[in-house]
Amino acid sequence: MEKKMKGWSVLALGLVILVFNASPSDATITCLDAIVALIPCELFLVGFGPAAPSRSCCMGAEYVYKQASTTQSRRVLCECFKQAAIDIGALPERAQLLPQLCKIHITVPIDVHVNCSKLSR
Repeated sequence: MEKKMKGWSVLALGLVILVFNASPSDATITCLDAIVALIPCELFLVGFGPAAPSRSCCMGAEYVYKQASTTQSRRVLCECFKQAAIDIGALPERAQLLPQLCKIHITVPIDVHVNCSKLSR
């Protein structure tokens, strides 16, 4: 069970930055919701899967990106994803490639060292 939860956490890392730059909407998303949406990304992010994320992974990433509509929700997810990435041992290079491979434009680099409290949009 612990390994499974860690796996879910890795999925979230790929979207840390996606949620930082989400466009405004009425929806918000919780850490758990985001992790569940990113389950299809797990193998890609930990390096056990193919060299590109699956279509379902990209759909989950896009969903999280669109749902993180407030500064507060992005900050909460940022902290959630950072811890998840550490716990699971996500490959930073895979996480950094996720937005490009899923064709989701983001402006903040994916980095476990990002200061989540400084996120504004």
